[in-house]
Amino acid sequence: MTDTAPRNPTESGPKEPSLSKRGGGDPASRGRTTIADGVVEKIAGLAARDVLGVHAMGSGMSRTFGAVRDRVPGGGGNKSVSRGVKAEVGEVQTALDLEIVVDYGVAIADVARAVRENVISAVERMTGLEVVEVNIAVSDVKLPDEEDDDEQESRLQ
Repeated sequence: MTDTAPRNPTESGPKEPSLSKRGGGDPASRGRTTIADGVVEKIAGLAARDVLGVHAMGSGMSRTFGAVRDRVPGGGGNKSVSRGVKAEVGEVQTALDLEIVVDYGVAIADVARAVRENVISAVERMTGLEVVEVNIAVSDVKLPDEEDDDEQESRLQ
């Protein structure tokens, strides 16, 4: 009969591989993640546009300049996603200002509430930042018989 246990408590048996972690600590705590203002602005802009009753983002002037800029090669076409959104991003929190145009006939307070909820949900889920406030300015109402600024620009080509 063979005895595999150590005979003496000071004797050691076969060595097992060490289970210690390399670098020490949780991998999630080894470094820092920073999120640019523009990233939060894009997320918020897309989330706000998803709400029924939001016709456009930004003031009439910014939409007009944006439509022209989008048509110019190298003019920053991605900027239209964050048009009408301004974000201040800290290490763990962010605050947002949105400027929206609503469709005629919708309850503005309901649209603003839905925009706030959708933006907060999307930004917090995607970035992990706490959204401390979402300020919404309604700059215009889109009437059913009005042409869009983008449609007017397309006739100028």
